[in-house]
Amino acid sequence: MSPDTDLLPAEELHTRLQSIGDQFYHHRHPFHLLMHEGKLTRGQLQAWALNRFYYQSRIPIKDSIILSRSCDPEFRRAWRKRLVDHDGNHPGDGGIERWLRLAEATGLSRYRVVHNREILPGVRYAVDAYLDLVSHGTLLEAVSSSLTELFSARLIALRMDRLRKHYPWLESGLAYFQARLTQAPEDVSFTLDWVTQHATTRAEQELVMDALRRKCDILWAQLDAIYYAYVEPGWPPPGAYLVEEAGAA
Repeated sequence: MSPDTDLLPAEELHTRLQSIGDQFYHHRHPFHLLMHEGKLTRGQLQAWALNRFYYQSRIPIKDSIILSRSCDPEFRRAWRKRLVDHDGNHPGDGGIERWLRLAEATGLSRYRVVHNREILPGVRYAVDAYLDLVSHGTLLEAVSSSLTELFSARLIALRMDRLRKHYPWLESGLAYFQARLTQAPEDVSFTLDWVTQHATTRAEQELVMDALRRKCDILWAQLDAIYYAYVEPGWPPPGAYLVEEAGAA
């Protein structure tokens, strides 16, 4: 078989992946900019925490789907760490539990968050689209969609700094972000190496980049829905969380 002369060198592939993050990752979304400037109300932060929990709760499901699609025990041993990171090894442990504590720090009840009854339709559809991507794309695409972790550590560090500065009452709920500062770089190191090794044609490299772009779109779409419902124009749909009901306008 002749070599693929269009295959990007690893460094060029990594540069292009980074460029996708620079352009399309949700660090530039107006909702995050307002958060980092201290311009969100408690109620808007509650709406964000409640809706984002739906995404958090689906991450272990996403990773379980990816695990089920691989026949490589070495890959599965590495990837299953993600399940422990989010589900923990026992009740009261893991990233999902830590996100619930963040939601509680905003003033929401745990019951209200866990039951997902007030999730925005746009958030639900975006998150479900992520599960669809990892279920029906190739394994290479499914794994590549997690490469947003290339950019998350920088955003998380900024977010922690700004939340402490502008919303000190959230301090008790920041453990989720603290844990991700070490977990995300560990995860992405493995993922980037794996993707680089398994994208052996230019067409497969394009699949990798496209999957990362699609994941960025999914993250952006979630914040679009939250911004539209709770910032401008401020039109939450029927059945969605209402700031007024929480007494946190």
